[in-house]
Amino acid sequence: MKPKIIKTGEDYQLALKRIEALMDARPNCEDEEELELLSFLVDQYEKEHFPIDLPDPVEAIKFRMEQEGLTRKDLTKYLGSQSKVSEVLAGKRSLSLAMIRSLYEGLRIPAEVLLQKPAGELQACRYNSTDYPFVELFKRGYFKSFNGTLKQAREQAEELLEALFAVFEGSEPTHVYCRKSEKEVDWNALIAWHARVLDLAQQHELPIFDRERLNDKLFREIVKLSYYDQGPRLAQELLNKKGIPLIFLLHLPKTFLDGACFMTANGRPVIGMTLRHDRLDNFWFTLLHELAHIKLHLNTTNRVFFDDTETGAFEGENPEEVEANQFARDYLIPQEVWQARRTLLLKNHSESKICQIADELEISPAIIAGRIRWEKQTFNVFSSIIGNRTVRKLFSEVN
Repeated sequence: MKPKIIKTGEDYQLALKRIEALMDARPNCEDEEELELLSFLVDQYEKEHFPIDLPDPVEAIKFRMEQEGLTRKDLTKYLGSQSKVSEVLAGKRSLSLAMIRSLYEGLRIPAEVLLQKPAGELQACRYNSTDYPFVELFKRGYFKSFNGTLKQAREQAEELLEALFAVFEGSEPTHVYCRKSEKEVDWNALIAWHARVLDLAQQHELPIFDRERLNDKLFREIVKLSYYDQGPRLAQELLNKKGIPLIFLLHLPKTFLDGACFMTANGRPVIGMTLRHDRLDNFWFTLLHELAHIKLHLNTTNRVFFDDTETGAFEGENPEEVEANQFARDYLIPQEVWQARRTLLLKNHSESKICQIADELEISPAIIAGRIRWEKQTFNVFSSIIGNRTVRKLFSEVN
């Protein structure tokens, strides 16, 4: 037969018969070349269609123990406690990445056997639980596919963190964070929060996002929703209909975060809010601030804006933040309206006057009260109309 790529079982059987015939004969040079080529083609076919199973990891461990005369006690340095050794050898506990790395380095058991992946390679550890607020992540359900105890989670920390950050698909965006406090920010906690928000956003089935619909009409419509008791919930529904997920997720320790925005890999913008300041004025300002970033600055998938709007609301070294602040305050209270009423409002602390003007504008009085509080840097006034403790109760997911 003429040597050719083996594609079927029939081709395979014919090749085997031809090899057998060539080996029984006294091959000349041409026959030897044909035999060599056929043997190669048969080998390739067998590798594809009859792969040899990798040895079982537990059997590989037992084999190495027998080779080197190791006891179960000797394995504790690789697997942990005596109980873990017993559970692993009995097939009642799967190997964690930390165990696999230790066995690979200490007992020279091939990584592909331990990983059960042909030609698999063991990567360096990328995520250490001590670098993250791991207990908080566990308590708050960041590890969605895990149902064990905290102790068990710690033992599988590397796997759980790998799964959490898999949503970035191997490429974390560039983070821009605006805040004016000297307190140290936990960037790893921010990134973990970002990953969880992205994961939650991708669970929503929303219409295709059309950037053309991110226009003046939409922004004014959103501000008008502040007039209603269910305004924040209505704003979420409206944005969802425009293809923009609005996700609420409590902030993590040392993140000092009010809101954030970024884009998914397929170009859908996402807004995340923490509601750490459970007030209407903070909610509406933060929401418009993030919408400003999406409209003005967020044109690529490799950026994410983190914002502490409570300490940097109208100032900042980053010009993009200054622009977003200006955008937010001008949509919440049009500049010409504020200039016309500014002197009166800053001098008159009458809540009734604020409510009267809010009714005329058909917006929440909390927006006007919040603006006055910020401009005067006086935060102990208008407590009854600022909307304290009124936002979180609208969103069960943050309670």
